Amino acid sequence: MKRQLTCLALILAVGTSACVTKDATTDQNEVSGATVGAVAGAVAGAVLGNQVKGDKKTRQNARLAGAAAGAAIGGGIGNYMDKQEEKLRQKLRSSGVSVTRKGDQIVLNMPGNITFETAKAQINPGFENVLDSVAAVLKEYKDTSIEVSGHTDSRGKMEANQVLSKQRADAVAQFLRQKGVASNRISAVGYGQSQPIADNATEEGRSQNRRVEILLTPKGK
Repeated sequence: MKRQLTCLALILAVGTSACVTKDATTDQNEVSGATVGAVAGAVAGAVLGNQVKGDKKTRQNARLAGAAAGAAIGGGIGNYMDKQEEKLRQKLRSSGVSVTRKGDQIVLNMPGNITFETAKAQINPGFENVLDSVAAVLKEYKDTSIEVSGHTDSRGKMEANQVLSKQRADAVAQFLRQKGVASNRISAVGYGQSQPIADNATEEGRSQNRRVEILLTPKGK
């Protein structure tokens, strides 16, 4: 039964969304977020539809309806995030900011060495044009929640790193607000040295850990 539901969901999902998209950075084809979202939504919808009580035909119709509705919702969210991701990649090409897709989420990684001076929380004037581009996209895609998080390497006192990371997150969040991104969409948090993405034993690793990230999530998820 589970395999039948999955096959049904895949058929409906592929029928409601494009299968591939092109990465604006690598120029490679990849499975689109719309397709991934449609498949996930269709599977969930089909499973929920299967809970309907009744005879075999009633349950089958409920599965079909649930899968179709789930595919439409999931595919719509995926397509929305696909377009937002593509625009961000285009505007941030060669900026030093990386754009990473994680399911229905988009992560912008802003290395601290290009955004801030060492141990300071004032945005470098030369980086403001890049943040202008980010703000322009975020104003266009209004159904996205925005979390700005600050991170440091492990050097220095933990308490000081925590404060600095929050100050930097606040600085980026405030910049976006000043550029017209709605304040109620934005949250800012400092993680200090608690979430490294590389080895703090090397300068290269520490450089990667000193960063501000912007996490973009569809509203309601």
